[in-house]
Amino acid sequence: MSVWLPVAPCTPAGCARHTGAVRAPLPAALLLLSGCTLVLLGVACVPLVRLLGPAPRRRLTRCWAHAVPRAFGVRVTVRRHAADHPSDDPSGDAPGGELVVANHISWLDIPLVACVLPGRMVAKSEIRRWPLLGPLAALGGTLFIDRDRLRALPAAVRTIATSLRSGSRVVVFPEGSTWCGRGGGGAFRPAAFQAAVDAGATVRPVRIAYRTAAHHDGPAAGAVAFVGSDPLAASLWRVVRAAGLTARIDVLAPIPADGEDGRRALADRARTAVLTTEDPCRCCQTAVASDRANRPAESVHH
Repeated sequence: MSVWLPVAPCTPAGCARHTGAVRAPLPAALLLLSGCTLVLLGVACVPLVRLLGPAPRRRLTRCWAHAVPRAFGVRVTVRRHAADHPSDDPSGDAPGGELVVANHISWLDIPLVACVLPGRMVAKSEIRRWPLLGPLAALGGTLFIDRDRLRALPAAVRTIATSLRSGSRVVVFPEGSTWCGRGGGGAFRPAAFQAAVDAGATVRPVRIAYRTAAHHDGPAAGAVAFVGSDPLAASLWRVVRAAGLTARIDVLAPIPADGEDGRRALADRARTAVLTTEDPCRCCQTAVASDRANRPAESVHH
């Protein structure tokens, strides 16, 4: 791993554990089966879905992303900033492009963002070689970047900027690694924000949080944290064993990337928005029918 990559202090033993009620093994196994089946069904249907037009294709993608957390037993709540609601049209594109930036806790973050703001994900190049998920990500328009080589960074910025200029929505987890959600998170790395500045795109901050029924207003539920050298199989089992999990997505007000602030100031503004707890009265809440949930180099995205 390159020394310049971000390092999170989170470990599976210290952060990824149940903090509430635990589901019995048999119901958990059924949830695991349903969740994995739905993911595999998505992989199998990708070639057919790509034959559809952009609007129906993205609508199906958003429906599938809605269903994935539910299949794994996680309830989802979406809150949108009252002053500025993104369009409910699941086109995945925004005039002039939109850079969606979110904190990163779990592999569940990916379908959660996709079910609200579908777009082109930015992922490390190794994902392309993963069985099943790699081809699915590639067919889904994922922008793969080589994050291990500092010299590859300018090319990655150009790739993201080109996609934004075309009007696409691009989704990035700028912490560069997964964090357990306790005590804040990592700094937002400025590279993707430079792409937004170059393309004159809008930055859309998104806050992701996980809670259990017993700790609804407490710290993030550790069961969903996919950190350190945590194997994916262990994380999947931990999520389906956790009862009463709720994922909350806060879609925050957009930040224009007009170039006046510069990429670092823009990154700081977005991070402040994501880490600041919003007053519930300032948001309108929509419940999405859904039941259900670092090693820096092994984070799914970035």
